[in-house]
Formats: sequence, C-alpha cells, structure tokens
Amino acid sequence: MALSDTRLRSLKPADKAYQEADEGGLFVEVMPGGAKVWRMRYRLAGKQEKVTLGDYPTYSLAEARSWRDDCKILVGRGLSPMALKRGDPIPEDAAPPVKELAQDFIREWCLKTREKAKIKEEAAKEADTVEAFARRWYAEIVTPANSNPRNILRALEKDIFPAIGSKQIADVTVTDILAITDKIKNRGADQMALQTRNVLKRLFAYAIAREKTQFNPAAAIEAKFIAQAKSRDVALTPEEVGKLLRAIYQSSMKRAYKLALHLLILCMVRKSELIEAKWEEIDFDRAEWSIPGERMKKDKPHLVPLSRQAVAMFEELKGLASGSEWVFPSRGSLRQPISHNTLNKAVQALQIDVRDFVIHDFRRTASTHLHEAGFNSDWIEKSLAHETKGIRGVYNRAQYADQRREMLQWWADFVDSQIQDGRGKVIIGPFGKAYQSVA
Repeated sequence: MALSDTRLRSLKPADKAYQEADEGGLFVEVMPGGAKVWRMRYRLAGKQEKVTLGDYPTYSLAEARSWRDDCKILVGRGLSPMALKRGDPIPEDAAPPVKELAQDFIREWCLKTREKAKIKEEAAKEADTVEAFARRWYAEIVTPANSNPRNILRALEKDIFPAIGSKQIADVTVTDILAITDKIKNRGADQMALQTRNVLKRLFAYAIAREKTQFNPAAAIEAKFIAQAKSRDVALTPEEVGKLLRAIYQSSMKRAYKLALHLLILCMVRKSELIEAKWEEIDFDRAEWSIPGERMKKDKPHLVPLSRQAVAMFEELKGLASGSEWVFPSRGSLRQPISHNTLNKAVQALQIDVRDFVIHDFRRTASTHLHEAGFNSDWIEKSLAHETKGIRGVYNRAQYADQRREMLQWWADFVDSQIQDGRGKVIIGPFGKAYQSVA
C-alpha cells in the first residue's frame, strides 16, 4: 500500500531499523533514533542496488517519488543512480542523450542532496552552540522549576553569551570559564562571579545528560578558587560613609558619577536600577521615582520616595543629561545609559583609607544604620525591594509609603551630617538649600 504523509508522520522508532514501502522500489527506513530515510531498490545488469535520497520531511513524499521516477529512467538507460550519487564519473561510452540525462540527475538530485545535508549539518551545529543550547535549557528546565529564573537569564545574557555564546557546547574549556569569572571579579563582583560559575556548572551538567558533551568545565573549578560562598557583611561606619563621600566629591570623576554614587546610598536601590533609570520614571512634583517591574530583580515595580536631597540631585542631573531620555547617558551616545562597570571603575580609582567594599554594600550600610536607629524592619525591607512572603507580604505591598518617605529623609539628613568636614562645611557641591559650594 502506497505511503501517505499521515502514515509517514505516524511512524515511530523501534529498537531496530525497519522499512515501510511505497511503490516502484521506493521505501522509507525508520531508524532507532527517529530519523526517517528515503531509499530506493532497483536491479541493474542483474544485480540489486540501493541508493539513498535523504531524510523525511527534509524531502517530502512528492519529492521522493519524483526522485524515484528519475532513478528508474536512469536505470532504464543502463546508468547506476547509486554510482552517480557516490560521485563516479559518467561512462565515456554513454550516448550524448544519456550523458545529458545523467548530468541533469546530478544537478537536480546529487548536488541538491549534498547541499541539503550541509544545511542540516550547519543547523544541527548551530543548535549546539552555548547560546542556543542554554536558551533551550532555560526555557525547558530552569523556568518551570525556579521561582526567580531572571537572575540566571541575567548571568547568561550579561557575561556568558558575550564570551562563549557562539562556541560549540563541547568546545568550551576551563580557560573559557576562568576568563568569564575573572572578568566579573575584576569589576569587584566576586559573589556574582561565583554565581555565574554555578549557572555554568548546572548548564553543563544538563549538556552531559543530553549527550552534547562529556566534560563539565565549570565543575572543574572549585568554588573556593573564585570566592567564598557566603554573603558579604561589609557595612560602612558613619565615619567611613563621610570619608568616602568626601573623597568622591573631591575627586576628578565626572559630576554625574558623583551624584550617582550619592544617590545609591540615599535611595537604597541596586546599581543597575539607577544607571538604567529614565526621566519618565521621575516625578518631581510628587518627589517619587517609579521603577518598572522589568528592571527589578523580582520583576515587581518599586516606588522610591525621594528625599529633598535626592530631588535636588535629580534636578541637577536633568541639566547634565543634555536632553537624553536616560538619567545617566553614555559619554559616547545619548541614546544609551552608561555601562554597568563605569561606577565600579570610578570607585576603584579613589585613593581612600576605607575598607574594601563594593557598591552593593551601600544597601547593606543603609539597612544596618536604619535598623540601629530603630526604624521598622518592614519599612527597611520594602525600601530594599525585598519581598515579604505570605499574607503579611500581600498586605505590606501597598503600605509604608509615608513611613518610608520619613525614614529616607532621616537617612539623607544623617548622611549629610557625616559629610561635613571639621569646619562644619559641606563640600559636595551647589545643589540643595542645605549645601554650601566649595570650589
């Protein structure tokens, strides 16, 4: 019985290869791995031969039958489709019409088959690049099982894909992984380097399970050689806060960067949330900054009540932005924000006697001193955009706006008091009525 597309689609692999016939010697062979391969049997000079076209559905049923008919014409003229497919030369003694027939067959089927096989091979190779495989892993494995998969996607897109995304998953080496983690550590983010290594370790474990590689290069690097697997506990003392900000404002870094670092302390936001801020998010009349959910770690919108000092800083930054939609436009283009490493480099260039710290420690510093001052923990956690789970968390989402405004104003005033030098002057610049400019 002749094959049909419905029948072809329904064929399932078995432990051993098996065949399903069409007509005129054409059949499809179903391989244990699931491939369905078109082949044809015929007899030439008393001997049976077999020739292969390619896979279904790369070649449709109609194409396979057309190929079969051309093969039968060649056999009728004494030519071997198998030999022509193999690349054997056309017999010298063949009549001109037979040679032309063979040449047409080579152009129509032999070269076409090789080209399609090459395209299929390249597509399979592309599917096994780190980026392609990782995106499948993220969609099929990570997202369904992880309550907050965005952190993993951020590591993939920010550090992994730019470095090794185009490499074959089986070609990635320990050196590649070390290059990624070292680059992250060089921007002062040891814990992020460790987390990125852990993402890679999970990715390659899955690749091994899917038989894409036999080696996990991330697992070969012990965590202790990257960073200690623990949260940082650095919180600057009030004196260190003052010393740091005085050094920042007395440095030669751009004015916008000075204000950015100051705002990170006052607003208790993450660095990425600040440097990717747009002016449409700032409401000067209400003294509020509304950060959309897609830019937040937990994918939930976050409202920051702005202290008087923060409002004054944003007002100055508005003038520095040269009409850009970004609060901190890039030096090279007003159409994009500064890079994620810009503020890290600015801080690393400071020559100050303050303990080693990273910018993220500003959040811990604010939390520590606000707790010590007796402010409600729920207000502080809300300001840090930490989600409280359960019924209490649902209730708290719309709460504490007024309390947090009062708390953040206290915090801005407290930070001000630490910046004053021994003469009682503030040296941070002209913004805000409480400040005195020092040239």
